Amino acid sequence: MVKRSKWIWAVWCVVLLSCLVPYTLLTNVAAWYGSFLFWACAGVAVIALNIFITRDFEDHGHE
Repeated sequence: MVKRSKWIWAVWCVVLLSCLVPYTLLTNVAAWYGSFLFWACAGVAVIALNIFITRDFEDHGHE
């Protein structure tokens, strides 16, 4: 469970960065693709982290 908790915290860090970075570091980027690229990469990162979180799940309902 500790290993899974580490990945869950990583997801929350990506979510927090998705809110902070576009409105702080990318504030002076006039083009829309600055934030869009960051959010697209963050979305891919969250999907990858969710795969790591759920890879050890087993189907216990159909035993």
